[in-house]
Order: sequence, then C-alpha cells, then structure tokens
Amino acid sequence: MLLTAPGCFSSSLLPFTSIKNSTAVILKRFRLNSMSRTRTSHRLCRASLITSPDSFEVGRLIGSYGFMNITSYSGLRDIEYSSGDLGRLGVQDVGEGSVKIRLYEGRIAQGPLKGTSVMFKVYPGQRTGGIEADMMAANELNTHAFLQSSSKGLCQNLVVLVGGFETKTGEQWLAFRSDGKYSAADYAKLTSEKISKNHSAGESSWNRFEKEQILKRRRYFVIKLFQGAMSGLAYMHDHDRLHQSLGPSSVSLNTIVEKDAAYLVPRLRDLSFSVDISFQNLEEDPGTFSEGLWRRAAAAGAFTPMEKRAFGIADDVYEAGLLLAYLTFVTFCEANVMDSLSLQRLLESTFRLDLQATREYCLADDRLLEAVKFLDLGEGAGWELLQAMLNPDFQQRPIAEAVINHRFTAGAVL
Repeated sequence: MLLTAPGCFSSSLLPFTSIKNSTAVILKRFRLNSMSRTRTSHRLCRASLITSPDSFEVGRLIGSYGFMNITSYSGLRDIEYSSGDLGRLGVQDVGEGSVKIRLYEGRIAQGPLKGTSVMFKVYPGQRTGGIEADMMAANELNTHAFLQSSSKGLCQNLVVLVGGFETKTGEQWLAFRSDGKYSAADYAKLTSEKISKNHSAGESSWNRFEKEQILKRRRYFVIKLFQGAMSGLAYMHDHDRLHQSLGPSSVSLNTIVEKDAAYLVPRLRDLSFSVDISFQNLEEDPGTFSEGLWRRAAAAGAFTPMEKRAFGIADDVYEAGLLLAYLTFVTFCEANVMDSLSLQRLLESTFRLDLQATREYCLADDRLLEAVKFLDLGEGAGWELLQAMLNPDFQQRPIAEAVINHRFTAGAVL
C-alpha cells in the first residue's frame, strides 16, 4: 500500500534509482512541470511519485478507448466510449474526440514497492493527440496528486496514482496501482450475457430457490457497487473536485463475482476532465476543461461562485443517476435489451426525465421486469432516488452524501 504522511506523500518513501529499462522504448524522465499546462490549486502538494521509467516494467496491451461528446438533457459532456458505441448514435448526437488512450499491464521493478502490479494509462503525444492530450494527462495527474495529499488520507474508492513518465515521442504514461482489471461496464455486460445464456437454456431448468438467491446476491452487489462509486464521488466533492466523466467504464472493480460482494471495493478512475470548484479557483480561473460546464451553469441561472459550485456538484450527481440507471437496466436484463446510450435517450428524450412514466413503459416490457422490480424495492425507493438524482432542476438534486445515506443506497431495502 502506498503510505502517506499528513498533507503529502513521504519524500523518503520512493527512493528509486535508475536501472536498465525492460522495454524497447527509449524513455525519459516524466516532466512534473508539465502540470503547469493546466491551472490547478496553489495548494497542490508535489507528491513524491515514481517518475523514472526505469522503475517500471511494461507488460501486455490491455486495450484502448477514446472520448466523445454527447448532447444530453444536462448539456454537452465528454464521456469514455468503446468502439461499438458510435455505431448506435446519429451524427447529430455525437462528436468523436481526437484523443485515444491505451492501457497496459505492468509492475514496479525496484524499490520498496517492487513487484506491485500497476496499470499504465498512456496519453498520445502532441503530434498525435494535440495539446489536448497533454492537458488531459496533466489534469489527471494534478487531480490525483491533490486528492492523495489530503490530510484525511487515501480514499479507498479512488484509484491510486503511483507515478508516471514521458517518452521521447511525447507520450504521457501514468501508472496506477492495479486493484482490479474489470469495470462496472464489464460486470454489467458479462452479467447480462449470463442472463441471456440461462434464458436460452430454458428457464424451467432453473431451481426457483436458486434463482431467488441469485437475484438477492445481484441486488446486493449492484447496491454496494453504486454505494462505493458514490463514496468516491462524495470524497472528491468534499475536496472541491468534480469528476465530470462519471460512467460505468470509469468505475474500477476488484471483483465481478457476486458471491464475493463482501470484498467488493469500487474505485473511481478517469479523472482527466476533473474540475477544481474551490471558491478561489472559481473566482480566479475557470479552468481548461470547464468552459462547457459553466456555459450550462449560466443557462441554468448559476452565475455566482457559490451557484456555479452547486451546479457542478449537481451535474456530477446527474451523471451518477445515469450510472444507477445503467446498472439497473443492463445488469438485470438480457444482453442487448438496453445499452447506455439508448437508456439515456429513453430517459431524457422520450420521457423527459419523468421516472413514473418511464416505470409504466418498462412494466409493459417483460424483458425489463427484473430491472423494474429492483427499483421497486422499499416501496419504490430506487425510483424515488433516481428521480431525485435526475431532477431537471439542479437545485433539487441531492448531494453525493445524501445519496449514500438514502435508504436505497444504504441497503435498507434488501
């Protein structure tokens, strides 16, 4: 575990020296002063992260992903996408971003943390990704360094940045402690595929008691997953940081086995679009990635620093509401019955965020019945929470801490 001293990482924790690099790529020391490319709080602690490429070993390529802009009820936002998502959107709905990120397995090769597994998040150099890629990498590094230097200690519901470096081609490699290779999106997809497989085998082959136990475990797992994600978001908000890219792909899981729910620890990741909402920052500099956010705030009547801060927090909570809807309508339904983009259209465009009307529509479709039953728990506690989080009036949405304490999220309905 990466230990911290009060207010900062211990400067003596990571005394790494350079050894022969195990990769064929010629690397150079990560420029910590690249953080100055984006405006950040003056309180940022220069954490003692591992910055020598020789301190890491790079493993196999895990995959890649990019970003797209989706026009939604809450406004234009940047979210992660997989290659299959774009084909389901009309041209008028989406604009594909230029930054493509690669993920690699790896480990720390020397020092006190030798052998620790890491995941590398690789931002392209300026030649490929433009200045935006460098700014995203710097913003993500800044945000993690700030949050990890908190006197309250590390938050178990956020991924841990252990270091990074820059290659001669300008690529920014950020190394995160590997606490799980799956995401909430992976869990939902695999679970829905399992439901489809069981249905194709014939529902009569299911033991009734066994089916009930599976549903109980699934409900507990999903609620604990959502609770952990909200705990990470509440920690960020408590430290004056917005996530602004919250979705199923940005929640890392250490297990997707529902029987192991007691050991589940969800962690938020992908903080490259995070926004500093401290009053000092709101008064001095709006930040690089927050122009769209503050345009939406102004359109909603939020102009003062206090109003803009409240709008930003409510905007994150709205995204978290969409996450809860996704976990419900993908995890409890067969594969391909619902996806995140179709679900967002259904909620925002078809029913204009009227969750009662949405429920009545879903009740008429047998394929969505288990999802409806899940939100029906506690006399409709799930629908109640979802309606509050997706309230068209940002001032009426609950804060993250209130979502955690709601009887649905707290598990009182189970």
